[in-house]
Amino acid sequence: MNMSRTRRERLVVIGADAAGMSAASQARRLKGPDELEIVAFERGHFTSYSACGIPYWVGGDVTDRDRLIARTPEEHRARDIDLRLRTEVTDIDLDGQRVRARDVDSGAESWTSYDKLVIATGARPIRPDMPGMDAPGVHGVQTLDDGQALLDTLARTRGRRAVVVGAGYIGVEMAEALINRGYEVTVVNRGSEPMSTLDPDMGRLVHKAMEGLGITMVNDAAVTGIVTGDDGRVRAVATQDRDFPADVVVLGIGVRPETALAKAAGLPLGTHGGLLTDRSMRVRGHENVWAGGDCVEVLDLVSGQERHIALGTHANKHGQAIGTNVGGGYATFPGVVGTAVSKVCDLEIARTGLREKDAHRVGLRFEAVTIESTSRAGYYPDASLMTVKMLAELRTGRLLGVQIVGREGAGKRVDIAAVALTAGMTAEQMTTLDLGYAPPFSPVWDPVLVAARKAAAKVRETS
Repeated sequence: MNMSRTRRERLVVIGADAAGMSAASQARRLKGPDELEIVAFERGHFTSYSACGIPYWVGGDVTDRDRLIARTPEEHRARDIDLRLRTEVTDIDLDGQRVRARDVDSGAESWTSYDKLVIATGARPIRPDMPGMDAPGVHGVQTLDDGQALLDTLARTRGRRAVVVGAGYIGVEMAEALINRGYEVTVVNRGSEPMSTLDPDMGRLVHKAMEGLGITMVNDAAVTGIVTGDDGRVRAVATQDRDFPADVVVLGIGVRPETALAKAAGLPLGTHGGLLTDRSMRVRGHENVWAGGDCVEVLDLVSGQERHIALGTHANKHGQAIGTNVGGGYATFPGVVGTAVSKVCDLEIARTGLREKDAHRVGLRFEAVTIESTSRAGYYPDASLMTVKMLAELRTGRLLGVQIVGREGAGKRVDIAAVALTAGMTAEQMTTLDLGYAPPFSPVWDPVLVAARKAAAKVRETS
């Protein structure tokens, strides 16, 4: 009697952080080593870590780097995942279904074939093409290796002047981290206010909080280059109007999808430079290639357009969907509404959905309202103020976006709006939501619902 044996498939994963290893782990849950071989390449030293936690590690709130690591290489290997650290994939041969990888330390190269490929190459910090951007003492912060390099610089730098270029999430969080390290911090921002993910009127509240923390905030300032000394190290950040002395510089300008490898292979990219996938996270037009994490573009459920959002929450969900599909199941990632939360000292900053300029760009007509309320019943001790801004579409009243800035208890309230956006609710419908109430947690009318009432009334007046 002849026995036929099914050939074991091979999954190759490029990138061993959130999306890549979530995909590998989920695929392994569904298929054992006798059915699926998994090979993962990672050019760095670490796997499955929280990049979002790096500012808090640099600032000293998290004292041990390893606390940011969710699963070590040894733990992945114990699950029969062939994880190869310090190995960078340099070429993807789509026709031959193979990848070429180079050992970062030895330079040795080899080809590895695949039946299924996952691209999870992440994002890279934006480094403008300006003089001095690669000088010693200038740091982007995206990986644990980046964080360690910055800490090493801080340990050996005698001066105590730091300049952060950019005032997005990373820039604001790194500014606070450096203040906590005892540095004199200046943030140079080309926008009119910090946190361009907010409308300027809400960003102004963040500006005030940053100055209260001792950070010098310089807005409407375009950086023209990095000034270096005779030793080649950073000495100042130059703008059109003046130079800002610096012993260390942190780039907080944002990130771009790391898709040079995918582009060279001829894979489809979107307008923001990210890989384009279908709802199953399969790269469009390529049956055996998936992509997830910070290297992809995703559907914005509010605007209906593709956008690039680099967040670990999305990356893990992408990985789960990919791993399920690779493992023989079926899963999708429908899209996002653009929810994010951060803080400056005890000021919580949150947003979801569209800003005013986003709504204008996609041709939506809307009403915008802003209210002030308290985190708890006004008579309850330690009630603090928060500001809520809400956008609702004209005529339909459909919720378009919410921004919240306030103290304790403000930030996570944005999740109410995120659920409402995902469900396609109107401001009017939101006013009837059955939210939890007790004086220590909320006024009788939660601040988000107060904003919804005002937005619904304004829509009615103009319809």
